[in-house]
Amino acid sequence: MALSRKRFHLLLLSLLVVAFAIAQVAQAQDSTPRRNPDLSFPNVLYGAAYYNEYMPGDDAAKAARLEKDIALMKAADISVVRMGESTWSLWEPEDGHFEYAWMDRIVDAMGKAGIKVILGTPTYSIPAWMAHQHPEILADRIPPGPFGGPAQPVAYGIRQNMDTDSPAYRFYAERLIRHIVAHYKDNPTVIGWQLDNETSSYGAANPDVFIGFQHYLEKKFKTPEALSQAWFLNYWGENIHTWEDLPKRDGTISTGYKLEWTRWSQMRVTDFLHWQAELVRECAGPRQFITTDYGGMLKRDVNEEDIAKSLDIVANNIYHATQDNYDGSYQSLQSDFARSLKHSNFLVTETNAQTIGWSSESQFPPYDGQLREDVYTYLADGANMVEYWHWASIAANQETYWKGILSHDLEPNREYAEMSKTAHELKKIGPHLVGLKIHNDVAILYSRDSANAISFMPYGGDAPSRSWTGEPDGYLSVLQQMHKALYDLNIGSDFVFPETTDFSQYKLLIVPVLYISDDALLQRISNYVKNGGHVLMTFKSGFANENSAVRWVRAPGPLREATGFSYQEFSNLEKPLSLKGDPFHVGAEGNKVKYWAEFLMPEHAQAVAYYDHPFFGKWPAITENHYGSGTLTYEGTFLSDPLQLAIMKRAITEAGLASGDQQLPSKVHISHGVNRMGKKVHYYFNYSSDPQIVSYDYAAGTNLLDDKSVTHGQKLTLAPWDLAIIEE
Repeated sequence: MALSRKRFHLLLLSLLVVAFAIAQVAQAQDSTPRRNPDLSFPNVLYGAAYYNEYMPGDDAAKAARLEKDIALMKAADISVVRMGESTWSLWEPEDGHFEYAWMDRIVDAMGKAGIKVILGTPTYSIPAWMAHQHPEILADRIPPGPFGGPAQPVAYGIRQNMDTDSPAYRFYAERLIRHIVAHYKDNPTVIGWQLDNETSSYGAANPDVFIGFQHYLEKKFKTPEALSQAWFLNYWGENIHTWEDLPKRDGTISTGYKLEWTRWSQMRVTDFLHWQAELVRECAGPRQFITTDYGGMLKRDVNEEDIAKSLDIVANNIYHATQDNYDGSYQSLQSDFARSLKHSNFLVTETNAQTIGWSSESQFPPYDGQLREDVYTYLADGANMVEYWHWASIAANQETYWKGILSHDLEPNREYAEMSKTAHELKKIGPHLVGLKIHNDVAILYSRDSANAISFMPYGGDAPSRSWTGEPDGYLSVLQQMHKALYDLNIGSDFVFPETTDFSQYKLLIVPVLYISDDALLQRISNYVKNGGHVLMTFKSGFANENSAVRWVRAPGPLREATGFSYQEFSNLEKPLSLKGDPFHVGAEGNKVKYWAEFLMPEHAQAVAYYDHPFFGKWPAITENHYGSGTLTYEGTFLSDPLQLAIMKRAITEAGLASGDQQLPSKVHISHGVNRMGKKVHYYFNYSSDPQIVSYDYAAGTNLLDDKSVTHGQKLTLAPWDLAIIEE
């Protein structure tokens, strides 16, 4: 009897959601005001996430703390805070009972202080009453590992623990969003809305998720037989003849199934955020912008570029290494990707304040100067806002040690002083830096499908970590290495995607580990080379088709003419090998390759380097092919960092992109852009604890940080963890 009532309740909720949505769409077509979100950003927005509700004590103590925080923010020239995204239980403490007074008090105080507010839809952490009333909302997750296992329900207590497709969840989320957004739509202090928080698929494999997946497959493949053929399901006799026979994701070994499931997971995230965007767009004020804070780019279950289509502006949460491991490269990787999604400026909604981590094992507060330099690092890559997570450190629970600008004592400190200094600078020079336009001649082709498929069939058990986080990944480790080589050579880069139809605006295209691709993309790359483009490509490219099936032609399939070689064999490398003769003069330690080797047989390509080995030495490790008017350089193995840097330098020289920027000291990074005044801006960063001297090689200008004139050829001295910003 209880089960029947539950099913009836879910069905009723589903019908209510559908009926309400249809009615609202019909009404919206007639009454929705024309939106013109304000993206003018006259100055850089600079601030932090703020949670007065997390402060200790009763309401009176929180009110007193708010007054102190506002005074500190005003003294520091803070211009923006983000609030409200984490506490659904305060907005709706009981089913259908909404509270606004607690947030009204904070928004009003910020408005009186001249501080702008971005509010978040608090949908990523469901309240306890909802989990109790609707336990079916909680996600069922497949255990990690190559063979999965039965999906297991997630217990209540951790955030992001729900099935976002659940009709009950959608019903409550829509009701909440409509109430909150309508309440603040005319509030001039609220300038924008953040959808959810660091959204992903949460690994949900609930029955409704599987049914949705089956319907998606029916539309894509039309017949079970076509799906069986595409996925080679006759292997182990697993082919299907009716859709009802489709097995669940739990234990599948089909690489085609696994790849398509990742696409479905991405589509679910996109649908959820598009759905939220339309709700907010319908209810918000016409000048309030819509964004979402990607929880770091390059996630395998999030299609960032599709999500961006529903946003007015992209935002990203970027956390990175500090102290001696701080060099700006990871921030640049994340920023370049964020900027590429809409080919425009972006927001940084979260970044390091003091220390970070869900334990006390990674407590590395920034050195003096790094907090300030970090802000300009983002601005140099096109950010219009930088916010810290968060204003004040939390006294208890999971993020106790993910500290804010203020420590647990809530008093001004070293970080507060450096934040204040930076804010005062931005108040003066921010209009010269906000809205920076960046033009790059190099693009990196990012393939999420390849990242996923490589994870199913990794090429090296000890492939290097993808970032400072230490997470192993055979795809992103190569991508990040290549981006880092460009960064170290002071060459800016954009990202392009498999759907990009034209690469011709770029002089050099970087293609890491393009394991999954349809023939059309490989043909576009070949045509790009033929028409004069330059490509630097790595191993495993062109190997499998869009269904994760190995092409049944000699590798690299449709790329064969453009690469100028073919191969039939490959091998893991049990230990690192050297290249014969140290052809790039990187020394014995740097002259190493590892993990993987393809036995490349040149047909038109020229060998650039060979393995120094009695067996593997028969085949080149690196080739270059002149095809049409362009060139394609191919790495048939995993290169050491020094070798990758040398090959990248060779590639940018061949593409005509070399300049004096490559002669700067290794600890100095330079970035360029054009500001809204139409003037060129050059950022010189010293990412080290030692002073650095550089030669200024551009037209005469002014260092915006000290208002001093700078002439061409003048020597600039950069203090430790400091910078110069020259406006021509």
